[in-house]
Amino acid sequence: MELTLLGTGAPDGLPRPSCPCAACATARGPWARAATALLIDDALLLDLTPGAVFAAARAGHSLSAVRQVLLTHPHDGPAVELPPTLPPAGRVPDGQVLTLISGHRVRAVPMDAPGTGYEVGSPDSERLLYLPPGAAPAGLDGRAERPYDLVLCDVIGRPDAVARLRAVGAVGPATEVIAVHLDHDAPPGAALERLLAAAGARAVPDGTTLTVGEYPVVPDVPRRVLVTGGARSGKSVEAERRLETFPEVVYVATGGRREGDPEWAARVGLHRERRPGAWRTEETCEVAELLGADGPPLLVDCLSLWLTDAMDRVDAWEDVRWREGGQEALRARARELVAAVRGTRRQVVLVTNEVGAGVVPATPAGRRFRDELGRLNAAVAAECEEVLLVVAGQAVVLRG
Repeated sequence: MELTLLGTGAPDGLPRPSCPCAACATARGPWARAATALLIDDALLLDLTPGAVFAAARAGHSLSAVRQVLLTHPHDGPAVELPPTLPPAGRVPDGQVLTLISGHRVRAVPMDAPGTGYEVGSPDSERLLYLPPGAAPAGLDGRAERPYDLVLCDVIGRPDAVARLRAVGAVGPATEVIAVHLDHDAPPGAALERLLAAAGARAVPDGTTLTVGEYPVVPDVPRRVLVTGGARSGKSVEAERRLETFPEVVYVATGGRREGDPEWAARVGLHRERRPGAWRTEETCEVAELLGADGPPLLVDCLSLWLTDAMDRVDAWEDVRWREGGQEALRARARELVAAVRGTRRQVVLVTNEVGAGVVPATPAGRRFRDELGRLNAAVAAECEEVLLVVAGQAVVLRG
């Protein structure tokens, strides 16, 4: 089954007309995207968009052989002129199956938002799933018979759609996931590629033709990632976004609770509200133990608070205790954590702070914490396939 993406953008396209934002300003050349539309084996058109005939011609195809046009979502923009060679566009009711004269079998998949998804099977048994913008499948209760060969969906706007499909086995290790309906909330260029790769997905330019069922080049998701940055840099958000497409994640909160501290409670509440409801929270500093066990991906936030707890345990803040065994006890615990990061079989994203670029702390204990965190960050980073530095909400790749 051959699939040509006539467009890969949001319904309004990218850049949006008259939009002055930075994302639209940089959406030029290969980063410009028409509204998403799919041409399958020159016989089936999913979503009729403005300029579809010319987009097909630029990709080396014609719409003259199309026998069915199906729409996935309500079209609120200006009327789209129907080319005289195309049949009328329509939508299939949820759950119903349509068999085309070309041998393709199309099943309408119910969504949790206005619109219809389509599962398309070829005469040779390849299968793809195409979802409308801003929507995820509804009612996925049982396990899928087998994974799809290809899934096209709004990975940036609805990462939970991929998580739901993974949870039931509809997206497997060899499923190719293509991000479509890309809007100006998607980061441009390499930042988009990095974000999608973390989800096991990729984006392609308009006009790209894919062979469904061909062995895909599935992005290699890094098993260990360290995200560092200053206070309020956006490092926690960056870490969370890297795991949004996974159905089950354990969030390891190393800060714990602080009785009588409303400001800290507000911070914790903000983090909890931002996380997907399916994620499970573990409030613990026994990170090495979790890394050594099998299970779903871990998000450890953060190493700075883990180090604070470790220094508390060995009384490393006090100068005499530090000299008389505290230093060695602390570094032994740090070595245990680093070894666990090295040996873990789980996917893990770790968050930490950069504290060595500011004012030198005024106290020996403060300087001690700064130095030990710098050592810990360097040791953990050496064990990670990818290391990111987040500055002003922008992630800079240091490794990977």
